[in-house]
Amino acid sequence: MRQTSLKSNFMSFTGRAKILHMTWFAFFITFLVWFNHAPLLAAIQENMGLTDQQIKTLLILNVALTIPARIVTGMLVDVYGPRKTYSAILLATAGLCFFFASATSFEMLALARFLIGFVGAGFVIGIRMISEWYPAKQLGLAEGIYKGMGNVGSAAAAITLPTLALMYGGDDGWRYATASTGVIALIYAVIYYWSVANTPAGSTYFKPNKSGGLELTSKGDFCFCLLMNIPICGTLAVLTWKVTELGLLSAATANIIYLLLVGVYLLQASQLFKVNKDIFQIPVDELQQYKFKQVAILSIAYAVTFGAELAVVSMLPLFFKDTFFIPMALAGIFGACFAIIDVLSCPSGGFISDKFGRKWSLVILLGGAAFGFFMMSQIKGEWPIALAVITMMLCSFFLGAAAGGVFAVVPLIKRRLTGQIAGMVGAYGNIGAVLFLTVFSFVTPSLFFLSIAGGIGLAMACAMFLDEPKGAMTEVLPDGTIQLIEVH
Repeated sequence: MRQTSLKSNFMSFTGRAKILHMTWFAFFITFLVWFNHAPLLAAIQENMGLTDQQIKTLLILNVALTIPARIVTGMLVDVYGPRKTYSAILLATAGLCFFFASATSFEMLALARFLIGFVGAGFVIGIRMISEWYPAKQLGLAEGIYKGMGNVGSAAAAITLPTLALMYGGDDGWRYATASTGVIALIYAVIYYWSVANTPAGSTYFKPNKSGGLELTSKGDFCFCLLMNIPICGTLAVLTWKVTELGLLSAATANIIYLLLVGVYLLQASQLFKVNKDIFQIPVDELQQYKFKQVAILSIAYAVTFGAELAVVSMLPLFFKDTFFIPMALAGIFGACFAIIDVLSCPSGGFISDKFGRKWSLVILLGGAAFGFFMMSQIKGEWPIALAVITMMLCSFFLGAAAGGVFAVVPLIKRRLTGQIAGMVGAYGNIGAVLFLTVFSFVTPSLFFLSIAGGIGLAMACAMFLDEPKGAMTEVLPDGTIQLIEVH
């Protein structure tokens, strides 16, 4: 297919391009709602009489549930399909949004914000949807467009909601502004349900053979998966510790939560064994095997890319303000540039992956991001501010491109498990954010950037062990025949 036809296909609103645009807008709305409180925190604090500690707690609670939610959502989308799952997420999003907007106490705000964290898992659904509609040669670019455009939802919230709250006016302006995003989610849930299909006409939507845990294909992979599940519960323990440090949980309550998290991990391990117990007795057919190391490497790579992005966006405006002594409004604009570059960098990373190969594209892009953060660690007040901004933007480009490169590989591992694989990889993105933000609370910005460079360097080394997708993955049709799905 000629390059011109590829471009026109992505720009059209028919066929697979329609599915892409409908789905990235669904992702956009979930991020719009997920971060609809951030630009209105000052108004919420004043209207509700909240303390600074309570505001910090709302910020922590907003991301706490997203980590396990991405795992659960991955299972749901593999079983029920993206069309139903995305529509259901959007409906739930609307209800939780109205609950938050009508809160009359801090406890109601906190519960609503905690539950809204589930909305952040919507990202996983689109990864499976796009993989059903696009061939391997275009998949990286398509997934990159989906991810890059959807991420803009948080920036849209920051730009539009304060103005919307002022237009509504009064002490409750923030309530009407946040509720408005819920109305958008409610309407789009119906539109999405009636406008998309899980697969092109005549294609089969492959579902997992068993539910309740990720299907694995070897004993070694089973042990590896158990190991990779530890940071998921461990990160929730870190979040519990942070809330306790703020004085909003007693030590006794925190200890109970820690014990519950141990119980959750053991239950998860039990479910994983239940789903995979047959592999300890009968070897999996070679055609049906996949390597869990692919999932683990991509999880680590996404932890340091998306994790770094979330962490850096939250501190960058203050960094520019304190380093160059510029007005906060200007510093905020510079900080926003870091996230906005995602619109170009994610599709670029996917395109590079499609064009030049998955493995080495990811390695090189991670290398560029590591070098970028090393350079950011060298930024001083004596630097020309233009040079600092250019360095930041180049760093952001490589970071977003590497994240796009990760999800150019995720759908090429095992089709029927794509949702669950994307769920684990996506969860590690939030794990990385918690890890980096925890590091930031103890070190200077320079050391913070240097620690991110080191983490990305480690991920780059891991990516060298990634297997380049070749040939085809196999799935079994309902009549028992084998279908080959090209992965290069």
